[in-house]
Amino acid sequence: MAVQLPDGYKPGLEGVVAGTTGICEIDPAIDALIYRGYAAYELAQQALYSEVAYLLLYGKLPTVAELEVFRDELTRERVLPPFALKVLKSLPKKTLPMTALQIGIACCQTYDPDVENYSVEANLAKAKRLIAKTPTIVAAISRLRDGKPPIAPDPKLSHAANFLYMVTGKEPEPVVAKAFDSTMILYAEHGYNASTFSALVTSSTLSDMHSAVVSAIGTLRGSLHGGANRGAIEVLLKIRDAKKVESWVAKALAKKEKIMGFGHRIYKNIDTRTPYMKVLAEETARRIGDTKIYPLAVKLEEAMKREKNIPPNVDYYAAVFYYLIGLKKEIYTPIFAMARMAGWTSHIIEQHAHNRLIRPECVYTGPRGLSFVPLIDRK
Repeated sequence: MAVQLPDGYKPGLEGVVAGTTGICEIDPAIDALIYRGYAAYELAQQALYSEVAYLLLYGKLPTVAELEVFRDELTRERVLPPFALKVLKSLPKKTLPMTALQIGIACCQTYDPDVENYSVEANLAKAKRLIAKTPTIVAAISRLRDGKPPIAPDPKLSHAANFLYMVTGKEPEPVVAKAFDSTMILYAEHGYNASTFSALVTSSTLSDMHSAVVSAIGTLRGSLHGGANRGAIEVLLKIRDAKKVESWVAKALAKKEKIMGFGHRIYKNIDTRTPYMKVLAEETARRIGDTKIYPLAVKLEEAMKREKNIPPNVDYYAAVFYYLIGLKKEIYTPIFAMARMAGWTSHIIEQHAHNRLIRPECVYTGPRGLSFVPLIDRK
């Protein structure tokens, strides 16, 4: 039976306005991504992630004194509760990293003194704890998967440098730490994307911030969202040789396969975050003398532009950059979550400050008028 859909019905809520926000503006008509009034690509080039996290949470860039206090707060909150670390160590090695991240966040919730306090002040305190602790969780997950013990945070290191140290055991070169910091800024916020909206739905029920973040992580895990960065590097490693790009693309398109790292639901011309992410990958490739993965990535980008006129998204060159600095693909999506924590928590705070339960309608397409048949008479 044909169902009459109401005017304005949009599959996937595409183009539907679901709320208002003062945190982020995306204007695909002019390829603009704005964090609280500032162009994201300018922030990525000139600011630090801690500055941007402060901007997203408080609505303004910090002064020198405010940033110093904020950094001190984040540094003090890096250490995980012993229980959380014990649980992470007890997980099977095959546990998916994003699942382990959800578990780690849930463990931290049990120790948070403000878990059921939804005031702005309490939510800000929880947000800072989450921003600080998530890198420690992700680094621990990475090392435990390799059979290595987690490394405690180093209070002397910056947010980005400390994470890379906790993963590798070595303090990164300043240029690497700064470039990694810039990728986190580009990943920090993106409006009502799927994971943020998931967090908003959860928080709109007056559930706690940690639960909303766990919802967001589960949403981010999908290959059509945060999992795209891991998918992008897997495509490049599958092709392996720049000389094989043309034939590989032809076969993939003939089979109507989705090539990860290309296209975006919002941006039709270019993902405004991609150009600078590409610069970071290119500079890193040049510095370490890479002659394989970056040239291969450029070749594939050119082929996709020529064959389908589809540009790469931010995940594409983020994957290349993470690969070049030696990070394993299994933690690419957890890194995305780590960076997006500032955006998620900012939106949760905004939702709780002006809350209304998010409860959309749906159109029923099933049968009607069925008569009940007793169990004994059913065939």
